Amino acid sequence: MSRYARTERHALADLMLTVGPDAPTLNEGWLVRDLAAHLVVRERRPDAAGGILLRPLRGYAERVRLRIAAQPWAELVQQVRQPPVWSPLSNPLTDELVNTMEFFIHHEDVRRAAPGWQPRDLPAGLPAALWKRVAPLSRLALRRFPASLLVQAPGHGEARCGRGGEALRLVGAPGELTLFLSGRQRVARVQIDGPAALAGRLRTADLGL
Repeated sequence: MSRYARTERHALADLMLTVGPDAPTLNEGWLVRDLAAHLVVRERRPDAAGGILLRPLRGYAERVRLRIAAQPWAELVQQVRQPPVWSPLSNPLTDELVNTMEFFIHHEDVRRAAPGWQPRDLPAGLPAALWKRVAPLSRLALRRFPASLLVQAPGHGEARCGRGGEALRLVGAPGELTLFLSGRQRVARVQIDGPAALAGRLRTADLGL
């Protein structure tokens, strides 16, 4: 595994062991055990992983996830920490591309569900790696939003997206923008400039992918 994906994966596994299986996450209705099982399904159960995105397969995927979630906690976390090299999502050729953002987001799903959380100092280079993914993510997540949006990460770059209309500017560090654009607006430390009603709509929009 490559550097940033591995770092975030191992940090998440360490945090899962620290907080325990019954700690909350930012994912509605999920405890940490549920999140761990989701990650195992994603990488180890190709027969069920399609249900993460495809509605007709969700029932089967959820049944598989619940069976995996019932495993002993230490074993479940170890499967998160050490993914199979045969998986199309976690082999050495794809890991950094596919998992850097995934594990950053889920690491923060656990961190920011705890009272008194604060943004952390990210490893050198991780913000730039996240920004490479934020620009295409913004165009996908905000493609139907009824405004002309300028997404800016000072020191990294900017991206334009939205359907057009009134102007909004969304500003933040790459990690904060990653969380905002993945549907975690309530915990993302960002600034929105523009009409108040439109800014409020953006903060509550369904941006989850």
